[in-house]
Amino acid sequence: MLIPRLKSYLSLVAAVLMLSQMAVAQAEALPDFTGLVEQASPAVVNISTHQKMPDRVASNNSQMPDLDGLPPQLREFFEHNMPKNQRPPKSDRQREVQSLGSGFIISADGYVLTNNHVIDGADEIIVRLSDRSELKAKLVGTDPRTDVAVLKIEGKDLPTVKIGNSDKLKVGEWVLAIGSPFGFDHSVTKGIVSAKGRSLPNDTYVPFIQTDVAINPGNSGGPLFNMAGEVVGINSQIFTRSGGFMGLSFAIPIDVAMDVANQLKTGGKVSRGWLGVVIQEVNKDLAESFGLDKPAGALVAQVLENGPAAKGGVQVGDVILSANGQPIVMSADLPHLVGNMKDGSKADLEVIRDGKRQTLTVTVGALPEEGQEMGASDGGSAARSSNRLGVSVVELTDEQKKTWDLKGGVVIKDVEDDSPAARIGLQSGDVITHLDNQAITSTKNFTEIAKGLPKNRSVSMRVLRDKRASFITFKLSE
Repeated sequence: MLIPRLKSYLSLVAAVLMLSQMAVAQAEALPDFTGLVEQASPAVVNISTHQKMPDRVASNNSQMPDLDGLPPQLREFFEHNMPKNQRPPKSDRQREVQSLGSGFIISADGYVLTNNHVIDGADEIIVRLSDRSELKAKLVGTDPRTDVAVLKIEGKDLPTVKIGNSDKLKVGEWVLAIGSPFGFDHSVTKGIVSAKGRSLPNDTYVPFIQTDVAINPGNSGGPLFNMAGEVVGINSQIFTRSGGFMGLSFAIPIDVAMDVANQLKTGGKVSRGWLGVVIQEVNKDLAESFGLDKPAGALVAQVLENGPAAKGGVQVGDVILSANGQPIVMSADLPHLVGNMKDGSKADLEVIRDGKRQTLTVTVGALPEEGQEMGASDGGSAARSSNRLGVSVVELTDEQKKTWDLKGGVVIKDVEDDSPAARIGLQSGDVITHLDNQAITSTKNFTEIAKGLPKNRSVSMRVLRDKRASFITFKLSE
């Protein structure tokens, strides 16, 4: 009896030793952030602003979150991350608002990087250093398109961060954020890189770094470090349904931010390359309708008159597959690539047109000021035509063609209830310029093409609505 018990005891001891060794190995494998924090923290600053803003008025929008009970800086943060149609309306009453954010010093003579939304509209900007001294900051310049701002404080031999290379960052790599969430200075949070090159709505020119680092109000504008203690990003946004951190944070790549900062410091503004096209994502149905093996590239939904793309021969319906040899996997890849090009530089675009690949060389232009890229639009009239899609269409007038810069197309006059057109969301006033990869020249031409549409296959249609063009797809069952 003694020997079996002894064997059992020894087995238990061995198992305990093995678990202990595994625990030690796991502990040794976890990163130690202490040295990084000691080295980098002195260059991280707290940013507070003061501004006069219109007071909020009541709204009967039931989808609008109730923000009245929040401190002012949290209310401003949540409104920034809220869809525009859910933001509270403003009145003419004025109130004093304080907001909090973070930033970091990039030069010993006092240049500071932060987010544009942290200091946007501020009447006064205060930078608090790690020794708790406070300095008034001068706004050097901002770039709302990338949400980057450059500040200047007076000082000598100030502590600075080390600037890294965000292109070398790898998914799964450990990263660390230092900032002032809820005003708690120099708070440290860690996580990993979840993805790279993320595109967010209304942020066309930033290929965001996605992380699971805990970011909260006050972290905006603070640095994201790699394990070498180098800044690889500026913490900018979170994805949230609750107003707080939910595991998805987004940082502006430091390569993008530094390029913007250098242009703001030297010229006071940021120049970007521009093609003059409106593009959209290529989904599975669109890929099938354009004869692509898989969804990829940027579909040209609109070519702006006298823009660089128009002069270079780009046409509506082209799918841009690469730019200067760099593949366009998602449509958002194209603005990132072209935006980094200089005015006057050449862009070799590989496109697929009518099922055939070809290369177009376009001279890149300079991105116009916001709101100047698109033209205007208005209504239409003429003879009617009906078709199997369930719409009545009319000819475009010469004035409409000139206004919209169109050579052809038809205007939808009526949409029948429960028709194929109604089911895909077509509306009266929409302009149809292409159907089944064919340009529409008249109501008669439209009816003929609609009559010959295939059944149970994805068909593309280009629609112009509210100054914007896009391709949609549908299938006819009969």
